[in-house]
Amino acid sequence: MNAPPRHILTVNLEDYFQVGAFNKFIQKNRWQRFESRVEVTTDRTLELLAKHGATATFFVLGWVAEQFPEVVKRVADAGHEVGVRGYYHRGVRDMTPDEFRADVVRARTAVEGATGRRALGFRLADGWFGPDDLWALDVLADLGFAYDSSIAPMRGTFGDDPRRLTPHEHQAGGHSILELPVSTGAVLGMQVPVAGGNYLRQLPRWFTRRAAERWVANHPHPLVAYFHTWELDADQPELSGIGFFRRMRHYRNLSRMPARIGELLVSFPFGSAADYLGLSPEPVPPRTAFAPMALNETDTQRLAHTPTGSLLPVSVVVPCYNEELLIAHLKNTLEEVDEKLGRRYEVEFVIVDDASTDDTWNRLSTTFADCPKVRLVRHDVNQGVAAAILSGIRAAHAEVVCSIDSDCSYDPLKLGEMIPLLTPGIDLVTASPYHPGGGVKNVPEWRLGLSKGCAWLYRRILNTKLHTYTSCFRVYRRSTVAAIPLKNGRFLGVAELIGRLDLAGKKVIEFPAVLETRLLGRSKLKTFRTILGHMKLMLDLSIDRWRQDNSADRDQVIRGQLSHLKKSLEPSRDPDPPTPIPLTPA
Repeated sequence: MNAPPRHILTVNLEDYFQVGAFNKFIQKNRWQRFESRVEVTTDRTLELLAKHGATATFFVLGWVAEQFPEVVKRVADAGHEVGVRGYYHRGVRDMTPDEFRADVVRARTAVEGATGRRALGFRLADGWFGPDDLWALDVLADLGFAYDSSIAPMRGTFGDDPRRLTPHEHQAGGHSILELPVSTGAVLGMQVPVAGGNYLRQLPRWFTRRAAERWVANHPHPLVAYFHTWELDADQPELSGIGFFRRMRHYRNLSRMPARIGELLVSFPFGSAADYLGLSPEPVPPRTAFAPMALNETDTQRLAHTPTGSLLPVSVVVPCYNEELLIAHLKNTLEEVDEKLGRRYEVEFVIVDDASTDDTWNRLSTTFADCPKVRLVRHDVNQGVAAAILSGIRAAHAEVVCSIDSDCSYDPLKLGEMIPLLTPGIDLVTASPYHPGGGVKNVPEWRLGLSKGCAWLYRRILNTKLHTYTSCFRVYRRSTVAAIPLKNGRFLGVAELIGRLDLAGKKVIEFPAVLETRLLGRSKLKTFRTILGHMKLMLDLSIDRWRQDNSADRDQVIRGQLSHLKKSLEPSRDPDPPTPIPLTPA
């Protein structure tokens, strides 16, 4: 019989966009829009472990197990243990005990469904358990987990309870659960993981090596190490707009991580937590398939009156310029838009490449080659976002045309609420984050100040009073907009279009929406040049307004004068002319 492994290696299986540092920027209902790298990074992890003859415990997000069950099964088939890491990337302080229990059960169901074996261990998806969170261990014990590894006694936590620093048993009423804390050591008076992902990347290589050696020399307990699958992927898409410290925390030394983990595996013998504890995951019985839900009378009546074959045609225009980094994200998003809006509308997509100088056009052509609902248009010369939108509008087949930003900084699903607002008499519906019902997320304050100041000035000039004039997220009446000539094809043209509609007496309304910071690629906006451009555009619109008003006044005066002259030249039409007075001789 082989002796149990001396140390425990754990791997957090998740995608690069699911990390806690990005929770503020990426909502969990947007995960499916991002290009997944979980299959690539999992395969790299399995290859690295196989190379060094090591096994590990993979703690898997329930969402990942549901979306990529074949990847999770591949891990189990390679001889590694698979544990649970919650369903979404949520911290324990974000949930009530009942919510935590439901999240764990949902995640375990997904993980066990993928592997066909009982999940014995758990690790919290975001953060670590602190002294006030030990109630969560009671829940895990009650659910039958054999062990947990969600404690990392860092920065003085559990300083008054040193038994929490090493493996120990936690009693919970009539149940118990074994806790396997992540191994930590003192650095400048603070406890930090000596063999943990981010610390393994950020701290000097010699330092982490010595810290791990010191732990092994001074403790009879196993060294509990961890890393994330995405840390083996230096080629992952790099998010923008997340700030310097988050960028450094996530991306620094990714290219060096395979070598550092390899060195750790060479230095110490590692196995899974189950192997160390002498546990063997049992098979779980196949789950019974759910029977179709029966329709009640109300549902049947509703479906009977649902129109078929009468969907309103809608075209969605997407302007692109040097956006090679977000093509995969765009494809996933458009598929979601088509799925949700396609229930009510016959949707087509017109993607306009504004003479990109990178690989955007090739990636668009390859990515959407088999998408019959997508048409690609290409400018030979770069003309700007407003010109690209107009090209898409003119190429559209539908009378109702929408435009969205290629980076999807407004949620495209909101089009489902905006399209019905394009009622007779309305020519354009534009999104507004500064509307009382709108909002912004993670957008710099200086940018908000400039945008709001710009909108204040436009309201002084135009009859159309809006909170925002520069949003590209809109719904148009094609017959009204397609023929409008714009002097400005770039960002200024977006505001100019509303100005021209205003001067023509057309009706524009706004829809409250949420603007989020751009996460993929770089903004093409030139701030100083754009500010000067808006000043010039405001002057042009003011002059056109003055000319229009004066022309209207002159026309009214001329019409009055012509009317008076006409009346004076007309013969009398009195029915009873006066009798002439006879002349008598003197």
